[in-house]
Amino acid sequence: MSELSRRPDEGVVVGRALPHESAGLHVTGHALYTDDLVATRSDVLHAHPVPAPHAHARVLRLDAAPALAVPGVERVLTAADVPGTNDSGVKHDEPLFPDTVMFHGQAVAWVLGETLEAARLGAAAVVVDYEPLPAVLTLAEAIEAGSYQGGRPTVERGDVERGFAEAAHVFSGVTEMAGQEHFYLETHASLAVVDEAGQVFVQCSTQHPTETQEIVAHVLGLRSHEVTVQCLRMGGGFGGKEMQPHGYAAVAALGAVLTGRPVRLRLTRQQDVTMTGKRHGFHAEWRAGFDAEGRFLALDATLTSDGGWSLDLSEPVLARALCHVDNAYWLPHVRLHGRVAHTHKTSQTAFRGFGGPQGMLVVEDVIGRCAPLVGLDAREVRRRSFYVDGQETPYGQPVRHADRLATAWQQLHDEADVARRLEEVAAFNAAHPDTKRALALTPVKFGISFNFTAFNQGGALVHVYKDGSVLVNHGGTEMGQGLHTKMLQVAATALGVPLELVRLAPTRTDKVPNTSATAASAGADLNGGAVKDACEQILRRLAEVDAGRGLPWRDLVQAAYFARVQLWAAGFYRTEGLHWDSTAMRGNPFKYFAYGVCAAEVEVDGFTGAHRTRRVDIVHDVGDSLSPLVDLGQVEGGFVQGAGWLTLEDLRWDTSAGPQRGRLATQAASTYKLPSFSEMPGDFRVSLLQHAHEDGAVYGSKAVGEPPVMLAFAVREALRSAAAAFAPDGGAGTSVDLASPATPEAVFWAVEDARSGDPDRARLVRGGTGVVPDQPGPEEPALHPRSEQVQRDLLGREPGADTSPADPVEA
Repeated sequence: MSELSRRPDEGVVVGRALPHESAGLHVTGHALYTDDLVATRSDVLHAHPVPAPHAHARVLRLDAAPALAVPGVERVLTAADVPGTNDSGVKHDEPLFPDTVMFHGQAVAWVLGETLEAARLGAAAVVVDYEPLPAVLTLAEAIEAGSYQGGRPTVERGDVERGFAEAAHVFSGVTEMAGQEHFYLETHASLAVVDEAGQVFVQCSTQHPTETQEIVAHVLGLRSHEVTVQCLRMGGGFGGKEMQPHGYAAVAALGAVLTGRPVRLRLTRQQDVTMTGKRHGFHAEWRAGFDAEGRFLALDATLTSDGGWSLDLSEPVLARALCHVDNAYWLPHVRLHGRVAHTHKTSQTAFRGFGGPQGMLVVEDVIGRCAPLVGLDAREVRRRSFYVDGQETPYGQPVRHADRLATAWQQLHDEADVARRLEEVAAFNAAHPDTKRALALTPVKFGISFNFTAFNQGGALVHVYKDGSVLVNHGGTEMGQGLHTKMLQVAATALGVPLELVRLAPTRTDKVPNTSATAASAGADLNGGAVKDACEQILRRLAEVDAGRGLPWRDLVQAAYFARVQLWAAGFYRTEGLHWDSTAMRGNPFKYFAYGVCAAEVEVDGFTGAHRTRRVDIVHDVGDSLSPLVDLGQVEGGFVQGAGWLTLEDLRWDTSAGPQRGRLATQAASTYKLPSFSEMPGDFRVSLLQHAHEDGAVYGSKAVGEPPVMLAFAVREALRSAAAAFAPDGGAGTSVDLASPATPEAVFWAVEDARSGDPDRARLVRGGTGVVPDQPGPEEPALHPRSEQVQRDLLGREPGADTSPADPVEA
């Protein structure tokens, strides 16, 4: 067992089920967030954007004079004010103040006012002349126009054509999936101040303080040591605050430098939804081959992601998607191509899972649609194709602990009483012609680490004070996921002190520099390793002072102080054993794989497509948990967020040719439906896989942030099976093409297709070498033909026309 993984025999705080370290502050409303800090400053200016009313247009003229005449307006920020570089992205393709508008609602200038209302009125007074340009909005339009950006990665193993030649069953089809809005509780917020020496200090809701620091310095023409970024805590992030905060922090900092006053920038909910990136929608064309026993033989797929107007993180998101198309399955022959579409929408970005959910959904959709035509239940096709020890992924990484997947699968079968419940589902369906139930099981195998090897490092700074109390600084940010709670437990365990002696300091770049984003589910691995390293350095010094005397902690610390022994240490951790060739798409990009299995039982109303999740059972692998209560919460929350993406959350842009073309219609919770209590499973059971120690990880633990999102595939597959149960044959041989998200309307038309008994409705080509052409883009699912007729005959409008009201005036 490695020293990093070994737990001490006594004084162990890791593994205890403790509440979140800020839980009391959260529930009482005393937890402070970035925007709350405005009240601690005087003379604050407020920033408001000047949004463009076009999806694609050239800025011909911008006149700020009318805004400056508005009472309370202090300044209008434009490109001419930037002392450094007018760029807010790491790819240098995101001008802070653009001369060409690339999405509807993009800010072309920012107004600073004594009050937010003054800034808003000033922004409305700015005069901008535009030359509208053609806009590409959907993936279908981008593919037809050949509108792409970034690289074209390929993952390949074996001989795909030979695999198809040997296959007993070959199918081809198209899989599409929508994007997803982060909808974190706290919108983007920054507060920037400048001190008497010209040093810039930015309070920011950011998952990546170091990169925010670098972008702010880049825009201001400063060195990094002249900019400090602090993140007190975030009200949620989910990846949406990994790259996207940088520009807003830079605007606030620019305003502070130019005016000498603190500047607050906080997006309203409507602004945040309109202006920030989302989970990438994907379009996948595929061909799949199975042997006579239902095991995968070959898979050939092209994945196209909707990157939006700039690259942001689209290339690594696509790379991770390609690395997760296999999910938990051995694919002997595989060929995967990827490309990023360039569209005139928000620049899509990181979202919990980072491409993994989209890649895995492709293979799960293939199994769900093809299994009935192979003559097997989808559960059996999945089980027969599981990885076993000794096999490698398509990109060449050995799959360690593959047996844990089969163990979790069997544990779930037993704990969830799957065999009995399947019989009950069959009996219910036989007795209820207009309501059907289904029970589906799906696995998860998710790689943990950044694909970009250099990001797999963490830092910490630990202080021990003379009274024995401990202050921990580390490079990770807290966004509600419980990272700080785990770091407190790691520090207390490593030092062998009570938890109440340890406190966490806010994350800031002048304490721990050059940090990686708190992302990729690697926060506890990287920062936990660094915290443990710092603590162990201090312990080694204290051991020399103690000299075997067994002094109590406080006495030992005081003795060390009087002996002039250093009582603080900087810790560092780098994940070992990683290597990745991003050009060849080969290597070992992940430290380990996290496994999980979910069983979901649903009920579908055949008249309306309305559905509910009756019960969910989960067995998930978190290694030896650092903090079980935190991990259980992450599993539950991740599952619900995944279920929202797959069944409920439906992004809609205006794709008409009218003046609102490119406008996001789902701008608020009134039009963008999020999971609520009514969507929760009626019976929700989560177990952590036992005896799952992960050697080489911090105290034997595993990451938990992202993998649970993909557990929700079971809900989608259960809905598919329930829709198929309406078929004349009861669903045994019926292939159902289910749209994503599987909204009640989508489920209703899947039921209607199953009832028709028409195999062509499955939109599969048996033995085909191509794919079904002209499928709709994921962000604008095509209406069923009967839905189109309803819109024409009853509603008096053409399908796809935007019927939402114009943007309301913001208060």
